[in-house]
Parts: sequence; C-alpha cells; structure tokens
Amino acid sequence: MATYIKSVTFDCADALVVGRFWAAALGGELEEDSTSDKSFVEAPGWGGPNLWFQRVPESKTTKLRMHFDLRAPDGVAAEVKRLEALGATVADNQREDDQREDDQGELVVMRDPEGNEFCVEL
Repeated sequence: MATYIKSVTFDCADALVVGRFWAAALGGELEEDSTSDKSFVEAPGWGGPNLWFQRVPESKTTKLRMHFDLRAPDGVAAEVKRLEALGATVADNQREDDQREDDQGELVVMRDPEGNEFCVEL
C-alpha cells in the first residue's frame, strides 16, 4: 500500500488564530477541541490533507519553502478581497519572481495572519 499525506503541519505562535483563518479560507471544519497550543482543520471534500497547527516558541524568520497555491474560481481579485476580510494580507515586498503571469491569468502572493505565504491564482 502506498503512503499518503495525512496532514500538513504548521508551526505558529497562536494555533487557534491560524487554524480559524485556514478553516474559513478553505471551507474546512476547525476541530472543537482546538486551542492556542494546537488546532486541527479537516480538509473539505474527499482526499485532501488535513491541516495541523502547533504552537512553537520561535517566530517565523524566513520565506516558507513550501506553500499553498489556492485556485480562485470566482476570480483572483474577489478571492483576495475575501481572504483579506478573514485576516490575510497581500505580500507587499514581493520579488519579481514571486509575481508571475501565466496562461491562466494573474497570481497574487498573500500572507495568513502569522505571515505564512500562499498564492491565489485562477
């Protein structure tokens, strides 16, 4: 039997804040036992990995080497606005290679409430 991804884990300062954000952003369910020390978001739909958030003492210091690329079926601008209302911000110090145009349309680099980068694209 092949191995599969059970969950993706994020270190953070407040697991509840970040867990709430990602549950709302992705339409997932935040486990009711979630606290500032640990939270768990069950991925919506079938087959996606769940998200685990755990409090750690150190803060984020560099750009993430792995991140989410979110598809925006209703358009990038509308999704960026929705995510900003949930607490995300548009990355304002993007390097040119972080911004790209492709055959599908634009891509916007954003950050969750603790500064973890992710992309929004068509």
